[in-house]
Amino acid sequence: MKVRFSPNFYRQYKKAEVRIQNSIDEKLRIFRKNPSDSELNNHLLRKPYQDRKSIDITNNYRVHYKEIKEGTETVAYFVCLGTHEELYGKLN
Repeated sequence: MKVRFSPNFYRQYKKAEVRIQNSIDEKLRIFRKNPSDSELNNHLLRKPYQDRKSIDITNNYRVHYKEIKEGTETVAYFVCLGTHEELYGKLN
């Protein structure tokens, strides 16, 4: 599966602490080898994010991505990252 990143993802990545950046890099290496690896806790999200999936970066950090078809290939398009509260806090 190809992997691409949104401009928003890049901005959030650059603002993240180095420790978080290193964790993201490691999880993306795992993702590229096997998106279903249990270490990622890769799962579909519910409303209002039902078009996205999420993987765990740390106990509190998550990354969201969308699967987009490009011809016969599926592309994982990473759209945002943040703490659980940053991503979902407004919904509670």
